[in-house]
Parts: sequence; C-alpha cells; structure tokens
Amino acid sequence: MAKVYLCGSGSEAVEAALKLCRQIFFVQDPQTRRVNFIARENSYHGVTIGALSISGHIERRAPYLPLLMKNVHHVSSCNPYRQRIEGESDAAFVNRKAAELEAKFQELGPETVIGFIAEPVVGAALGCVPHVPGYLKAMRDVCHKYGALFILDEIMCGMGRTVDVVPDVQTIAKGLGGGYQPIGAVLITEKVFNVLEKRGRFIHAQTYQSMPIQAAAALEVQRVIREGNLLENVTKQGAYLGKRLKAVLKNHPNVGDIRGQGLFWGIEFVKDISTKEPFDRKLDVAENIKNTAFLPPFNMTVYAGTGTVDGVHGDHVMLAPPYILKKKDVNHIVKVISAVIHDVFNKIDTEKS
Repeated sequence: MAKVYLCGSGSEAVEAALKLCRQIFFVQDPQTRRVNFIARENSYHGVTIGALSISGHIERRAPYLPLLMKNVHHVSSCNPYRQRIEGESDAAFVNRKAAELEAKFQELGPETVIGFIAEPVVGAALGCVPHVPGYLKAMRDVCHKYGALFILDEIMCGMGRTVDVVPDVQTIAKGLGGGYQPIGAVLITEKVFNVLEKRGRFIHAQTYQSMPIQAAAALEVQRVIREGNLLENVTKQGAYLGKRLKAVLKNHPNVGDIRGQGLFWGIEFVKDISTKEPFDRKLDVAENIKNTAFLPPFNMTVYAGTGTVDGVHGDHVMLAPPYILKKKDVNHIVKVISAVIHDVFNKIDTEKS
C-alpha cells in the first residue's frame, strides 16, 4: 500500500474509505453511475451510518434500518463450517462464492458497482471465521474484471494477524495503536492514489484527523512489533493456541467449531453437534461465558458475540491475546477458557434437569 489517511477510529476509517471509493470513480471519466457497494451477510464494519449500512449483522442493523443506505447489497459470507456442501473442496467452495459475487454484479449492472468489501477474518459478527484459501483472490478477480474496487476491512483482524492478498483499499485500526491512542487509517495503492491525484484531492475531513500524538503512538507500537520480531511470535503462538484449543475442547458436546488465524481465535457453541442447531437466545450462552470468565477464580476477558448463524441466533466467544504471550500463557488461557465453558454448560444442564 502506498498512501495513508489517518483518523480516530475503525468506524471513521470505514466511512472515509466509502467516500474515497466513490470519489475515485467520480473523478475518473467521471463514472457517475457507480453508486453501489457489495458487502457480505453476517459482517460488521462499524457503528456509524455508512459502516452499519455495509454491515450484514441483522440484529445490529435493526434499530436503524430506516436510516441506512439503500445502495448497499449483500452476498453470503465465507463460512465453511455452516455453508460447505458435503464433500465440497476448497476450490469448489471458492468458485461457488465467486459465482455468487459475479451474479450480484450482473444483477446490479457491473457499471454501477463501486466495490466489494469484506473482512479477511470475520470478527464480531461470526467469531474469527477466516477466509478459505483462494477466496480473497477470487473475489478480487471478479471486482477487477468489472473495474470495481476490492476493499478489505482489517480493523479487527489486521496488523499482523492475517492476510496475504493486496486490496485496492484497506482499513485498519485496533492493532495500529495498540490501545495507546485512538487511531484508525485508510490505506490505498499507488494506482488508486494516482487516479485521485490527477483529478483532484480527497474531499473529506474530520476534527481530529492526522493528530501528531496519535501518529507518534502508532509509529512506536509498530516499531516495537518490528524490532521485537513479534509477528514471528504471533505465528508461532497462534498456531499453538489453535492446536491446544482443539485438543482440549474437541470432545465437548456443545463446542461446534474452533477457528481462527494468528492470535485471533473463536469458539462457536451449538445445542446439537450433528445438526449445528444454535441455543435459544434466552439462554444468553455467549454472554454467560463472558461474565463467568471475568469473575474470580477465572479472571479473564473474552469477547462474546451473538447472531453467529443468521445475524440473530447463535453464540460465540473470541480470544485475541497480546502479541507478546508465551507458551505458558497459551496453556493458561486454554485451561481457563475450558474450565469456564464446562462451568457454564454444567449449570445449563443442571437448570434443564
């Protein structure tokens, strides 16, 4: 990526990216018919109106539906646990997803589409579901076939955690400043920048954009990551974390799927392993696991999410430990989350009986 625009949060970064993408086509030719965005179901991109419009999480969108943008259209997510046909290979699964995206382009009119946006590893909405190998490249190829932009939202999963495909536009935030300053960013390629530079400038501004103290904090965080070879540790300990979670929880009757990448892992809970049926929302499974984990003797923070199945039903929790953790920390995390899960489901079983 060649150029960066700094802002104050992930939602702000997504809003800026949407406006930037529209402006690219407005100044190029101008292609004023390009007004549509394609996003994915069961996704989450932020709390502001534009970011929430491209989000596909039904429950989070519901209170604001009358206010959301009408030029956003959704295709299915990339969730092999729930979407793969029995016996379907990765290549066949990816081809099916690419065909769905291409069909959406044709439905809308390829000349009307600004771009397609996706999370490489879906965070809050699905619980750390990574893309199937080859998926991102296939989606990018469809976008470029029709002259549209390929946009990756890496606000939650990025900064060393995930992806290997270069987008046209990228949003980042959480791992950029490491929590020391509120900061987000939009990154663009040289090609995108050249179009913008020749025909004008980015018409967008915010009160606290490009704050020096934010930039300094983010730069220092990235320096520590680079000089400490922390990405190497992320790869090593992330693989070990996934391995240990699967080894310890694979036989639990209510753990449906364990998935993730790097140090970003999710656990999905189901009422029935064979049917993948979710729990009744009234049980608040994910919230109970989060609350139990937070209290003594466990003393651990996990992220709880709902709507895993369809935007309303389904429960998951996420683990996103720091880049500096050691093997002993991984063992402790797995021991604690396993104990929490068993504690919560033992109580649920007791209440049923």
